[in-house]
Amino acid sequence: MSKIMHEQVDLPGGSPVKMKWNRYPHFIYPWHFHGEYEIVYTLKSYGTRYVGDSIETFEAGDLVFLGSNLPHSWKSDEAFHQNNPDYTVEVIVIQFSENFLSQAISDYPEMAHIRELFKRSERGIKFLEPDSNAIGKKIVKLWNAPPFKRLVDFMLVLDAMAQSSHYQLLASEIFRKNTIETGDRLEKILRYLNYSYQQKLSLKELSGKFNMNPAAFCRYFKEKTSKSLTEYINDLRIGYACKLLQERNIPISQVSQKCGFNNLSHFNRAFKNKIGSTPSAYHKNLQAKR
Repeated sequence: MSKIMHEQVDLPGGSPVKMKWNRYPHFIYPWHFHGEYEIVYTLKSYGTRYVGDSIETFEAGDLVFLGSNLPHSWKSDEAFHQNNPDYTVEVIVIQFSENFLSQAISDYPEMAHIRELFKRSERGIKFLEPDSNAIGKKIVKLWNAPPFKRLVDFMLVLDAMAQSSHYQLLASEIFRKNTIETGDRLEKILRYLNYSYQQKLSLKELSGKFNMNPAAFCRYFKEKTSKSLTEYINDLRIGYACKLLQERNIPISQVSQKCGFNNLSHFNRAFKNKIGSTPSAYHKNLQAKR
């Protein structure tokens, strides 16, 4: 899986909601993020789903709601990569602006449950039966609805999601967007780190890039994210390592280098502190489940 990609989403004609019914031989998007919220309803396919630092298998009927700027990707099982026409992906994707309903959500008490839904989505939400099936049917019906009715019925989809008690949060707390106070400067810093975490990062060069001295930069970053710079970068690198370890027969030393760790021992310690097992044990456990 390649380096994290920032996807530019084009919402058609100024509409706040974009809906796609995709058919692929296999899932094609790499590990990426975007500012828009996203709902992914898998009609056909199975494989592995990555959301933040969550790694789970998925199958037909999988319904997930992703918050703004939450890294994610879906990987179809190897059976979908053999050019067999019997194995294809069919998925409905709905994307909408992070500013969609922002004033209504902030101001109106009737929208409080939608506000809570959006907050939960910062970690990614997987909906469980029976709600995933019921909500999925509502999503399918959106496809043929005229524009205004689609928008109204989409609100009912959000309402059903917000009222559901059958769900599971995916990413851990460290990926929760609202634990950080976003702003132009912080957003630029985080975006730069999301693009550059695989490279060697110097505190002096990084702080200079944002016109701050190193001490002030560290204080600012810790205050806004509740994490040290090193901790945040390591979390990004370990998250990417988990994705790489899903690939078969990739040496641990190569994973370490690809993630930006120049020292294998340091990588092993950081991975075990975060995940609870060594990279090799984690990889061996994945292989046993295949």
